[in-house]
Amino acid sequence: MLDYKYDTQLLIEGKNLSEDEIHDYIMKNIEGDCLIAVGDEELIKIHFHTNTPWKVLEYCASLGDIYDVVIENMARQSDGLQG
Repeated sequence: MLDYKYDTQLLIEGKNLSEDEIHDYIMKNIEGDCLIAVGDEELIKIHFHTNTPWKVLEYCASLGDIYDVVIENMARQSDGLQG
């Protein structure tokens, strides 16, 4: 049984982005695990397991343009189905 169902991945393009601030905000405000927030001041890659991917999208969209959004249902994948 998975604690967090959705593998949420995206890119944020913006200005003055801080991977540390983004990481800290997500960990403090959105329940999940396996967070990766890497990049530079103009482009950040996010990878996060959560049950509320819409909260990740909403927060990230407030920082800049989001694209290459992928949300995969890991529970379906573990059952041999398309995620």
